[in-house]
Formats: sequence, structure tokens, C-alpha cells
Amino acid sequence: MVADDHPLTREGLAMAARAALPGVAVVAAGSIGEARQLAERAPLRMILLDFHLPDARGFSGLLTLQMHAPTTPIVVVTASEEPRLVEAARAVGAAGYLFKSLPLDELAERLRRVDDGQRVFPPASAVGAPGLDDLTARLMLLSHAQKSVLLALADGHSNKRIALDLGVAESTIKAHLTAIFRKLGVSNRAQALLAARPLIGRADQ
Repeated sequence: MVADDHPLTREGLAMAARAALPGVAVVAAGSIGEARQLAERAPLRMILLDFHLPDARGFSGLLTLQMHAPTTPIVVVTASEEPRLVEAARAVGAAGYLFKSLPLDELAERLRRVDDGQRVFPPASAVGAPGLDDLTARLMLLSHAQKSVLLALADGHSNKRIALDLGVAESTIKAHLTAIFRKLGVSNRAQALLAARPLIGRADQ
């Protein structure tokens, strides 16, 4: 699946996917809402996700798709080459981070590597992100469920609402929050959101 709100970009990424994986069927989505619906209908081999979609905030789109397609590798494909975004994508569990400026054949080559089970990111020496190493390590400790709870916190949802949305008991959400606070090294909801701002905030924050 290619999730991008620009038709020409979607077609270009679809071409790269077909070149990387001959015979693959490509479906397209212009928003996280559409992508979520497609992910719920049938298993997907790979998701190519634009960072800047109209209904996403920071990496909220990636987190949402992880919830609905937990075994599908998700590759962020974007024009944003900021080191902190590369490292945050790595921390949240993306399978790769590719620049839209790459030639089609190079995109295809990297997608083949993702399909082979590799994680594909720009070399660390090329992006270096001082100050994010600790945050990256801490975010890597969060489970998918805990990331989902953190995202819901960012949307201002109460424990009861989060529990209803995730289909679990409110006590489970409280347990997740306790684990999130411990793993992020904070003591309350506000501190957790501040600590994870590079992950759940807007790209320009």
C-alpha cells in the first residue's frame, strides 16, 4: 500500500514498489483514515507512508497503522531529511526511512531490502542527531500497545476513552501508563508527552 496525498507521488512510489516486487498489487490511500480501512480489509506485504498526511500529526499515522497492521513493515517515504525525524522513525519501529529525492531504481533497491526483512535507514553518520539517542532508546522500550496509549494521551483522551477505543479494561490502561512513565523516566502524563514530543509533535516543532 502507498499512503500519500499527492497523486503523482503515489504513482511514482507504486512504480518503485512494482519494480522492487514484480507482480505485486499496489493499493493507494490519500489519508491515514483510508490507509487504516485498507489495512483492516486484508493483509498487506508492505506500507509506504508519507510523513506529511493531512490527518496525521508527527508519527501518529505510523502508530495508528502499526495498531491495525502489526506484522506489516512500514516504510516512511518523505521529503523531510531532518536527522531527528529519521531517529524518531527508527525509535517508533518503522522498517525504513527513505527520501523522496532518491531515484526510482534506488528506491526499488531499498524496498527489496525491506522485503527481505532488513531495516533501511540513512547511515547514522549522514544524519547524526545529537540529543536524541536517549529518547530513541527509551521509545524503543515501549510496546505497540504502550505507543498507542501514548498517542491517545496526545489527543487528550481520558483513561476511560482510551480503554473503550482499544477494547481493554481501564485497569489495563492504568498499567500501561505506569509502564510508559517508568520507561520514559517521567512521573506524570504531562511529562510523558513532553518527553515524547519529537515523536508525537508536528514536524515543525
